[in-house]
Amino acid sequence: MRALRILLIVVVVLGVLFVIVDRVAVHFAQGEAADKLKTTENLASTPDVSIKGFPFLTQVASGTLDDVHVGIKEYDAATGTAGKTIRIEDLNADMKDVTFTGDYSSATAKTATGTALVSYDELLKNARSAPTDLGLGFTGRVVGLADGGDGRIKVTLDVSVPGGAHQKVPVLSTVAVKNNTVQVHADNLPKLAGVSLVEDRFRQASDFQQAIDQLPGGIKLDKVQAVQNGVEIAVRGSNVRLAG
Repeated sequence: MRALRILLIVVVVLGVLFVIVDRVAVHFAQGEAADKLKTTENLASTPDVSIKGFPFLTQVASGTLDDVHVGIKEYDAATGTAGKTIRIEDLNADMKDVTFTGDYSSATAKTATGTALVSYDELLKNARSAPTDLGLGFTGRVVGLADGGDGRIKVTLDVSVPGGAHQKVPVLSTVAVKNNTVQVHADNLPKLAGVSLVEDRFRQASDFQQAIDQLPGGIKLDKVQAVQNGVEIAVRGSNVRLAG
């Protein structure tokens, strides 16, 4: 009985030591991966990298990590216009089946899914422009974006009516993604001062689009919906390069 008791104590101690070593190793690996990702993507701050699953050391031995979460704050994405970027407030992605080199200088995820949040103020920068001629003496431009409910955006236009007076006109708009571009399209056109404007002219002021390109690892825009503090974009990708 005494020998069995000693054996059980040894097993427990070894188990505790293994857990400690495993957690130290995963903490070190997360730091190395975060530093590599910061350098590769030229990020202003170090991203959050969290390696899921236990034990970590057996995943290392296999050369593949089951699940890695990456969080990036304030990522400036390209827009397709030279020198112009759009800031993503929060970019989060879950990477599955991540293969890597021993020094973490290269890592590739078989698949990735996540979300990117763009604030309304940031999206508005692309929509704001000089007033557009709406015809019949009216001009208009977008001056505000907000959550319109049911996944839609409330677009507010500043409309100048004949005679010089200004009127704030809210329009509920559908938001969608096509070819890595967020598109905002008015659902219904309002009457202004009892006048129905030509649709094509009105849409030149109310509708707009915003390209969001070159996201980390080559992930792409998938779906989008309006939420309280901005547009939430679902992103996905395959063979996503985290580093190297």
